[in-house]
Amino acid sequence: MLDSIKHIGTALKAARQKKKFSQRILSTKTGVPQSHISKIENGATDLQTSSLIEISRALDLELMLVPRDLALTFQALLTGVKKGSQKQVPIYRLEQEEEEDV
Repeated sequence: MLDSIKHIGTALKAARQKKKFSQRILSTKTGVPQSHISKIENGATDLQTSSLIEISRALDLELMLVPRDLALTFQALLTGVKKGSQKQVPIYRLEQEEEEDV
């Protein structure tokens, strides 16, 4: 499999473990079979966009397409650490949009 697919699988696995979700719990939340989640995390299958979106949403991740020439800048914005904190937080954030009443 391509290294980029393995990289995505590794990132999804790390996010799942950070949320303390088992593959089975993630499967229940997304409708993606547990065996497929295992294959995705191990880079053993080509990931469908629909599966990536569902898994990402369940893990509170946001998918974005970033122009390649801005990728390093974008990564730098995400790796700042606030003083007195061990947690990495964005140095810059857009203000939270107010949720619309439906």
